Amino acid sequence: MREDFKQQMEEELKYVDMTLTDRQIEQFYRYYELLNEWNQVMNLTAITEMKEVVTKHFVDSLALKKVIGDLENAEISVADVGTGAGFPGIPLKIAFPGLKVTLLDSLNKRVKFLNEVIEQLGLEQIQAVHGRAEDFGRDRVSRETFDICVSRAVANLSTLSEYCVPLVKVGGYFVPYKSGKVDEELTDGQGAVQKLGGKIEKVERFSLPNSDERTLVMIKKVKTTAGKYPRKAGMPAKEPLK
Repeated sequence: MREDFKQQMEEELKYVDMTLTDRQIEQFYRYYELLNEWNQVMNLTAITEMKEVVTKHFVDSLALKKVIGDLENAEISVADVGTGAGFPGIPLKIAFPGLKVTLLDSLNKRVKFLNEVIEQLGLEQIQAVHGRAEDFGRDRVSRETFDICVSRAVANLSTLSEYCVPLVKVGGYFVPYKSGKVDEELTDGQGAVQKLGGKIEKVERFSLPNSDERTLVMIKKVKTTAGKYPRKAGMPAKEPLK
């Protein structure tokens, strides 16, 4: 492991009020290596420079600790919808090994990468699932079963909420990771959140070194999602709820 990688991780973890063991930082470094290796043959991320990967992928993913302090609780189940190259789900699993994590992605080749990372890093109680969020949210096995759903996927709040809120059990949270410019999106998405059984409880803004402002939106699941949601595949993106 490169010493500059370790130093940067240790320094930037302070921004999310965290420390990690050397073993955990080594897991992050192996993850970084795998990301670069696989990125040569498939499009996983446009961010490949080490310093940027640490800040914009690894530490950013761990910012969930800012709004949910009880992540050490081994009973917590987490769904990561539209995980892509594994963010934020894999960083959260490395940092909080007790979490039960499900990574969902619609591209099978990305799921193969995720399974390789899980195996190489020796992670347990984490699975990568190939499928669409709309189908996953209607499946009785997964619907309203997760304590927390997270997503860094690029979609508006209304669309993301329709993907994610149905997965969360009543009393749990959906936490999308958004940019700093989120006010208009919050206003536009409020109706959709309510229709789906959620309530915007908190908006946490934060900044990381040499990075734009970021926002975590805490949406609490306050009632069961109506059976008609999520709508069929493609509809949440094509015609977002109002």
